Amino acid sequence: MSVSGADLTPVETMRALRDRPFELLKALEKRSRASVTSAEREVSPGNEWVGVAFRMGGETFLVAREETREVLGFPAAITRVPGAKAWVKGLANVRGQLLAMIDLRQFLGSGVTTAGRNTRVIVVNHRDIPAGLLVDEVLGFRRFAEREFDAEPPPTVIRCDSYLAGAFRRGGEIWPVLSLKTLVESQNFLQAAH
Repeated sequence: MSVSGADLTPVETMRALRDRPFELLKALEKRSRASVTSAEREVSPGNEWVGVAFRMGGETFLVAREETREVLGFPAAITRVPGAKAWVKGLANVRGQLLAMIDLRQFLGSGVTTAGRNTRVIVVNHRDIPAGLLVDEVLGFRRFAEREFDAEPPPTVIRCDSYLAGAFRRGGEIWPVLSLKTLVESQNFLQAAH
């Protein structure tokens, strides 16, 4: 008697093949491949957006993973730069490279970031502008489906509208996306001297 896979449920097919290990392995492989393929279709790299979530002044924001080089702890030593605006905290030596330390909240005109144990530096991934942005806390990576993106930036308490590149919405949460490229290439950012 031959067992037809079309007439049986997947579990019954597996049970029918228990005495034929090679055919059972082939059936398991086929099911496994089908499962992986459907999972890849649901969240393929082209359909997923990954960003770094951070907190600044009581609000949460996202920055694109590709615009972020790394996240650092608060540097032990920052050398003040004479004649620089107050939001330029100074320069830090990070593994032999000088990195401008910018208080992002102060740059945006929404207060000063108080250094604490959760304070982090988001290093901007920009070829020409080495900058580290001080934020209150980094919350880690967040993944969103592209369909969760809304090009209309939401209102925020921190005045950063001109640097927002939309938002991701999931459930009742709204995650504004801060464009680091737009921020560091803006005239306000580039004019760091008094």
